Amino acid sequence: MRVAGCHFAFGFCPDFHLLRRPFLLTLSPLSRYRLRWINLPGALLMALLQRTPVLRVVSTAEELLVASPIGATVRSAIAAAASLGAMHALVGATQFVVFVGNTQLPINRPSEISATVGQAIAPVSFTYTGTPTPPVSFLITGSLPPGLAFIPLPNASGVVNSSTPVINGTPTQAGVFTIGVQGFNSPNATGNTNGVLVPITFNVAAAPAVPPTIVAQPANQTVEAGRSVALSVVASGTPAPTFQWRKDGTAIPGATSGSFSIAIVQPADAGNYSVIVSNSAGSVSSGIATLTVTVNPLAPVFTAQPQPQKIATGNTVVFSAAARAASRYQWQRNRANLPGETNATLVLSGAAVVASNYAVVASNADGATTSAAASLTVIQTTDAGRLVNLSVLTVAGAGSKILTVGAVIAPFESTGSLPLIVRAVGPTLAQFDVVGLLADPIMNLFAAGNPAPIGANDDWGGAAALASAFAGVGAFALPPDSRDSAILRSGPGAAPGGYTVQATGKDGASGRVIAEIYDASGSARTPATPRLINLSSLTEIDNGDTLAMGFVLGGQTAKTVLIRAVGPSLGAFNVAGVMLDPRLELFDNSTGQKIGENDDWGGGAQLVAAAASVAAFALAGPTTRDSVVLVTLPPGQYSARVNGAAGAGGTVIIEAYEVP
Repeated sequence: MRVAGCHFAFGFCPDFHLLRRPFLLTLSPLSRYRLRWINLPGALLMALLQRTPVLRVVSTAEELLVASPIGATVRSAIAAAASLGAMHALVGATQFVVFVGNTQLPINRPSEISATVGQAIAPVSFTYTGTPTPPVSFLITGSLPPGLAFIPLPNASGVVNSSTPVINGTPTQAGVFTIGVQGFNSPNATGNTNGVLVPITFNVAAAPAVPPTIVAQPANQTVEAGRSVALSVVASGTPAPTFQWRKDGTAIPGATSGSFSIAIVQPADAGNYSVIVSNSAGSVSSGIATLTVTVNPLAPVFTAQPQPQKIATGNTVVFSAAARAASRYQWQRNRANLPGETNATLVLSGAAVVASNYAVVASNADGATTSAAASLTVIQTTDAGRLVNLSVLTVAGAGSKILTVGAVIAPFESTGSLPLIVRAVGPTLAQFDVVGLLADPIMNLFAAGNPAPIGANDDWGGAAALASAFAGVGAFALPPDSRDSAILRSGPGAAPGGYTVQATGKDGASGRVIAEIYDASGSARTPATPRLINLSSLTEIDNGDTLAMGFVLGGQTAKTVLIRAVGPSLGAFNVAGVMLDPRLELFDNSTGQKIGENDDWGGGAQLVAAAASVAAFALAGPTTRDSVVLVTLPPGQYSARVNGAAGAGGTVIIEAYEVP
């Protein structure tokens, strides 16, 4: 049957979608062995010889006596003289000297410096004595204790280009830290070297424990119900203290920082607040701060505050709030009114998306209340928020009980494709304590415009490629011999367009089953690359039952989605037995909290515009009892649940659209 481009014969309706040679001084072999540092370019060597008479004499003597019968003896003496002339620290011709402040450390043992966490050290300096010329650069190896630093700082090669470097600062971490220091007569650790790497060790002791002291006590506050409040304490101590806030003497779970805030104050929040400040040296209790909550029974009180959002450039964002007894709302950007924005929901798109702080004033004839401010952050990213998974849990069977799940991949003009995993899981749900399972689900995959399945499965068979793909998308594993069904469409994957998955029971059986569609790309999806833009499910719900649709948002930013539970408006497509009054609830799966709901959409202009922007079919009118939620959500797992008023069942379509 074809109705307005819809293909009910196989359950798909596109409107429903869902990387020179060195000069070497001529000496005896022994002399060369002990004078390896003299392997220098000729010009530099000659300059050095002009200021080292011992070496000049040694060179001349060896040239004259090399053939002499007593040459070996003379060469030995020459080698000894050359060794002294090399300024080798081991024979005492040069000495490495370390100063802490104005105090010189002993020379005859390794340099060890004691310090304490949190206490500044006296400046540490060092040099060589007994050298013809002082070093002008130092090579540094190892790491200083955190909190200490060289002046000037070493370059990327660990070289300090200074003849008088200094180490100073305040250590922040206990432990033993050793550095190596080696001086050179030229910049950038070149030229003659003054000895070998010499160690300097810092023994940093932990700071002595100091019991906590409260510097600033929490103060009494009076606040009107519906507003926000923050209590704070300032304390010192070593190690840094921890905090535990209490209300009327009872610890407040999670209140373990230096401040405690309540976003929406309620009358029940009134009471006496204090905080216990502790560390390993002891604890102290603050004074009591009394929170007084005033109530104007006629003024609006916020029951839901707008939440901070981070979105990608070019995306739509939604802020929502709710206030009891409010007859009017006025949204503000940085405390300035936004003209015409007088609904409980603020939708920004295009040029109106400005990174700033947003709040809303709820008012009635008796007063006004301002919400907490919610920040909007806009970033450029190649990994924007997007739909990556849909799962539908319901009862499926034959005939009208066939479970149909749809997906749309866009942009349609793209020549790429998107790898997909589709599954129909029944038996394995037993491990999650689901009862009434469909024992042997059968699955077929259809592409828009093609009445024949492009994929089918009955019993997935434990294929290694499928098992690996499941793990890659974070799907729970299936036993190799289970009768669950699965299809992997990869290489090249699914081209842009519409797809439907039908799940039913073998031999007409019915039972509870979960149908799933996964983006199996495992990579970022930009607006120009194929991605899921719509996920949906069409099914018949029994009286008293609930249809649960889970979906996952991936990426690095929040994404605005349009979620609809459509029953009455399906009548325009000659769908019989529709659910007359579907109710829609949205939950955050990570917390279990309800974050949105709707019963009867009301024909709001924002919802109409959002539906038009994603090419969703129009609802039959503002008075239909279809339900719609428009919301911006951060990356995470969510579920939309649909049931009928008074427990009534019927056929319903539930959809999640990406709003650009």
